[in-house]
Amino acid sequence: MALLSFERKYRVRGGTLIGGDLFDFWIGPFYVGFFGVTTAFFALLGTVLIFYGAAIGGTWNPFLISIEPPELEVGLGMAPLAEGGLWQLITMCATIAFISWALREVEIARKLGMGLHVPFAFSFAILAYITLVVIRPVLMGAWGHGFPYGIFSHLDWVNNVGYAYGNFHYNPAHMNAITFFFTTTLALALHGSLILSAANPEKGETMRQPEHEDTFFRDFIGYSIGPLGIHRLGLFLALNAAFWSAVCIVVSGTVWFDAWADWWYWYVDLPFWVDLEGGING
Repeated sequence: MALLSFERKYRVRGGTLIGGDLFDFWIGPFYVGFFGVTTAFFALLGTVLIFYGAAIGGTWNPFLISIEPPELEVGLGMAPLAEGGLWQLITMCATIAFISWALREVEIARKLGMGLHVPFAFSFAILAYITLVVIRPVLMGAWGHGFPYGIFSHLDWVNNVGYAYGNFHYNPAHMNAITFFFTTTLALALHGSLILSAANPEKGETMRQPEHEDTFFRDFIGYSIGPLGIHRLGLFLALNAAFWSAVCIVVSGTVWFDAWADWWYWYVDLPFWVDLEGGING
């Protein structure tokens, strides 16, 4: 069945959150909706503001263009356009566009009679972004603690924030985030390679079925999580990667102010061995 003929079955009215039937239509294969309009508007406006910032910034080199947040002295107030105001407006546009995109996903899911797993998952990515440019700066009392919009300038910001707390790799939430990121990659690599190997048998052989996939992992590691289970696991790992990445940065400078290596002295000071002769402090 052709994709578009299949889609026509589900192009039904309703399921909208705002606007009723006003924007309840498709352009080609793309559903519009009220939140599709707001996504397009604020994404376009933010992009135009970035180009405007590049025009007044003195360079069109894509690696050097940078939209800087306001100086720390501005605090949580509004800054002039050329002195951080552009960053504030672009942040506002990006936040509205991302949230609108998630709400558009909700409307599409409602039309198809699906669960809200996709917008729920995407909300964790939105949380990670908002943590960096809104939540942490607000908690620290200045928009200047947000990251700049640029390639090299963003990398410099990540580097500087990391070194501001000694070695950021000692941040326990950062450890969790990295672990979940790499485990997500491992799980999806195993899943994707298994699907491809089953779907691409040797010449003359028939395509293998899920029972062959389950059998492979039962023989390989003694257990198969199953075709539904691997997707649940992948979602769990990915959401935790985004969540702990948000936690690792929001607690830096708000809850913990020293080098992250010093945080681990709770382990050295455990009463079990702190006073043992020949022990850590003995």
